[in-house]
Amino acid sequence: MTDHRTVDVGGVRLAYQVSGPPDAPPLVLLHALGEDASDWSAVAPVLARRCRVHALDLRGHGRSDWPGTYSLELMRDDVLGFLDALALDRVDLVGHSLGGIVAYLLAEEHPQRVHRLVLEDVPAPRPRERTVPTRPEGELTFDWETVLAVKPQLDTPEAGWLERLDRITAETLVVAGGPDSHVPRDGTAELVRRVRHGRLVTIPAGHLIHRAEPEEFTKTVAEFLWPEGGADPGPRA
Repeated sequence: MTDHRTVDVGGVRLAYQVSGPPDAPPLVLLHALGEDASDWSAVAPVLARRCRVHALDLRGHGRSDWPGTYSLELMRDDVLGFLDALALDRVDLVGHSLGGIVAYLLAEEHPQRVHRLVLEDVPAPRPRERTVPTRPEGELTFDWETVLAVKPQLDTPEAGWLERLDRITAETLVVAGGPDSHVPRDGTAELVRRVRHGRLVTIPAGHLIHRAEPEEFTKTVAEFLWPEGGADPGPRA
């Protein structure tokens, strides 16, 4: 069963979905730009067999507040505040795309809070070609101002993000989407080289790996989180 909850973090209401046994090890899921916690619906129930899953709506997304002020650093600090509010001292952290960047920024600044780290189709923070985003038509489930605020940071990352990757002490799995993803393969490879305990797995499913190949994604993540028997987490007694 999944519970829908909210918590106040620094005056910003953050919504999240929680599932799994309350006494199980905590796992936090961070979605991509323009998504929300529901994006994990195909994989969260499997992961919740062995852990307490917290799927968060980042600020400006889903049921969380849309305060109008956005940056990757603010999202990082929101996640840290979320951990503090729920008294989660050390967690396993999974982030997809934008959520993966937020995840490694947290792991850089507060390495003691992240036990194991999974980064889904995330490259090393290198400058990339700038493009002008086009707003989709109709009502959105996220604040378009979020895109306008963080895209310049994605196109021209702060130099310190790259330099501080070696501060990450967590065992780190980078899951790349292969040739059909827009994320360059040399970017994910560099990310793995720069973290201390990194490994790379490729699932050729494009950028939306956990959505296109949920069974393969959960199997890969489970084997990383639970190497003693991760391929089939099975029911918890």
